[in-house]
Amino acid sequence: MDDIIVRALRKKLLTELEKLLPPPIALLERRLEHLVESTVTAWTDSCMYHSSLDAISLYEDHCCGRDQIPTETTQILTEHKNEVRFEQFSNNGEYLASSSSDCTAIVWKVLKDGKLTLKHTLSSHQNPVSSVAWSPDDSILLTCGNAEVLKPWDVETGICKHTFGNHAFIISSCDWFPDSKQLVCGSSDPEKGICMWDCDGNEIKAWRGMGMPKVLDLAVTPDGEYLISIFMHKEIRILNMRTNAERVIPEEYPITSLLISGDSKFFIVNLNSQEIHMWDIEGKWEKPLRYAGHKQHNHVIRSCFGGLNSTFIASGSENSQVYI
Repeated sequence: MDDIIVRALRKKLLTELEKLLPPPIALLERRLEHLVESTVTAWTDSCMYHSSLDAISLYEDHCCGRDQIPTETTQILTEHKNEVRFEQFSNNGEYLASSSSDCTAIVWKVLKDGKLTLKHTLSSHQNPVSSVAWSPDDSILLTCGNAEVLKPWDVETGICKHTFGNHAFIISSCDWFPDSKQLVCGSSDPEKGICMWDCDGNEIKAWRGMGMPKVLDLAVTPDGEYLISIFMHKEIRILNMRTNAERVIPEEYPITSLLISGDSKFFIVNLNSQEIHMWDIEGKWEKPLRYAGHKQHNHVIRSCFGGLNSTFIASGSENSQVYI
């Protein structure tokens, strides 16, 4: 039904309702719609497992079951020959990339039934591949290896397009800016710091020097406004790319990983104190939200946002469990 017709019918209904009410009482415009929206919002906010895009019926109170949360293994991928270090789905959900200590990365195709099949094995690194990053348009996949260079790959052909830096440039992490034309990487060598390149390998900007600690992980907010980095010295740095203003957040324990929410408002870090901390990017929170229960002692444990509107956090654990 046309939106103009709907509004006219609502106004007519409001007029008829006002005729039935005593003179002191008057209904605000769109009051009924506001009440219904408030009720639906209250239902979803109180629903622990809410993760559905389906319309909510007003004929009964809303409550999602636990079956809304994925809890069963549907497929085991065994093509890697050593420890899997990192995985990331493409932005359009059509691919999964994984990296491994076997010195390869694999691009998997997501089929219509949800199963994954191997598309490319990327075999140009000489050392374990520690991280991958999809370009926002999903046309290029970045890979970086332990004590090694950064390589962008054409997702369609599986061909390496370029090699950034040299073997003296120790890259620990990488990410893209929203235009898919600029990328950034962090080095575990303080003298190399953080570098920003274009897709041809030309350095655009760099943050380096003796005051730069070892970079463990970094990420760019999806809107491109901020560059967030975590460092060996138990600190988080949030750089505003537009103003160059920087905010530093100290943590009490070593930080192992970082992830930013899709709406560019929050980020989570894993600490080896067996906690996950969630911070707001704009700096309104004095303290983080804390999540605990998973086990983390000797390995890098990563977490991610998930579910409808990123309302869930999922974390790996050293006790072979996934915590949500």
